[in-house]
Amino acid sequence: MEYNAQESGIVLPAGFEALAARIEALRAREGRAFVAIDGRCGSGKSTLAALLAARFDACLLHADDFFLRPEQRTPARLAQPGGNFDRERFYAEALAPLLAGRDALYRPYDCHAGALKAPQRAPARPVVLAEGSYSCHPELWGCYGLHVFVTAPLEVRLARLARRPGADLEAFRTRWIPLEEAYFAAFDLEARCEAVLEN
Repeated sequence: MEYNAQESGIVLPAGFEALAARIEALRAREGRAFVAIDGRCGSGKSTLAALLAARFDACLLHADDFFLRPEQRTPARLAQPGGNFDRERFYAEALAPLLAGRDALYRPYDCHAGALKAPQRAPARPVVLAEGSYSCHPELWGCYGLHVFVTAPLEVRLARLARRPGADLEAFRTRWIPLEEAYFAAFDLEARCEAVLEN
């Protein structure tokens, strides 16, 4: 039975129902739907993905679980647009098994501990959502049938980020937001995505 957020008193983001309809159409047409939800930090990607995962009983993957480990952060790698995301491990451990119709087993990266956590299972389901900045990287683009870009005004995003427990707002301003913007610009990501939501 599909989850109904409206009946639970949750206010859905603008464009949610239209996006859900596109995912349902993709699932009906292809038998499954692989969807990437990329976009700016603090724009509501995780919230949108959680609502969609509940609606479709989807498998939900988080790009945050695949950031580079300290030993991988070479100057050459970090100079690449989107280079701070371990897209190779994301594909090998998560996307590739799911695309083959098998459950995935991967070890999420804990940014605070600087180490990999215990293995976590991602079940193969008809709808798979990959959520987070860099999930639409060109090397992963072909894995998805639908690409979504989520954005919001900078002041709204900064206010949301400031409410996150332990958030370093200055690091977002000076490091993480510029890295994201360089990635978006390098690949013209917002224009390439089939769906854009301003949240």
